[in-house]
Parts: sequence; structure tokens; C-alpha cells
Amino acid sequence: QVQLMESGGGLVQPGGSLTLSCAASGSDFNFNAMGWYRQAPGKQRELLAVTWGSTTNIADSVKGRFTISVDSAKNRASLQMNSLKPEDTGVYYCNGRRLRGSRVDYYWGQGTQVTVSS
Repeated sequence: QVQLMESGGGLVQPGGSLTLSCAASGSDFNFNAMGWYRQAPGKQRELLAVTWGSTTNIADSVKGRFTISVDSAKNRASLQMNSLKPEDTGVYYCNGRRLRGSRVDYYWGQGTQVTVSS
């Protein structure tokens, strides 16, 4: 049973940088796609970035500032966040996706809080 866990959140000033990490509890990090989501206060969870194979999609709200990376050998995914803005404040979630026949299973971490404030 794969369990994901985010880390690296915290308080950062506008314009600063932060790197979030996502680790898998088991040795298996074989996801068909890996992504990062964010849930701002009072808003729905939004997809920030997703990557599979050589393809990466980045949300317009963070394009050019956020970078997703996956290191399968280390059972780890990362989200590098630069030029942070107060609107980036929220709970960030790691997401792994696996195909299971005709369905896609989503695996989630517990989330890590990122607060951008001066």
C-alpha cells in the first residue's frame, strides 16, 4: 500500500522560494502520472502541475514560477516554487495516479501548508 507524504511547507515572504517534497512510504513509486495540487482558503483544490513520461502541464497561475520533478529511483517528487506571491498561500498536495483497468486511482498525501506573507 503506497502512502504519500508531503514536506517542506512553511512561511515565506513574497518573492521568496520554497521547495516541497513528496515521498512514498513504500519502495514502489510507479505512477502513471505525478502531480501537485493546491487548495487555497475557501476554494476548491486546483491542479498546479502534472507530469507523465516526457510531458509536463503547468497551470497558468504558476507557469514560469513552479517546476515539478520526479525522481523514481528515490521515490520522491518535488515542486520548486519561485517568486512566491501571497495568492500562492494554501495547502499543497502531492498526487500520484495509477491506471487500474478502465479507472484511474488517485493517491494523495496529507498536505503541507504554504503561507506567503510579509
